[in-house]
Amino acid sequence: MQIAISGHQMDITPALKEYVTQKMTRIERHFDNMTNTTVVLHVEKTRHLAEATINTKGATLHANAAAEDMYAAIDELIRKLDSQVRRHKEKSTSHHRNGGALKAQKLK
Repeated sequence: MQIAISGHQMDITPALKEYVTQKMTRIERHFDNMTNTTVVLHVEKTRHLAEATINTKGATLHANAAAEDMYAAIDELIRKLDSQVRRHKEKSTSHHRNGGALKAQKLK
C-alpha cells in the first residue's frame, strides 16, 4: 500500500510521518486490498484536522477528524477508518454456504 502524507499550512515532521505510517499498518491488518492512501493534515488556529482517503478495490473510503492535538486527531481518524474498513470487508465477504439453495442440493 502506498501512503501519501501532506500538510496544509504546516510542515510534516518525520515523527508525524512515522506515526501516521505506524497507525496505518493497523488498518492493513484488517484489509489488505488497499491500493493507495492519501492523508492530509491541517492546522486552523487551535484546531488540528486530519483527513484521509483510502482507495480500495470496489470502494473509496473517506474520513476526517479534529482535535486539540495533532496526534489525537490522527488517532481519531484511524479509529474511524478502521471502522469503515471493517464494515466494507463485512459487506464484501460472501456469507453463503457452499451447498447453495435446498432446491439445488441432491437428495440421498
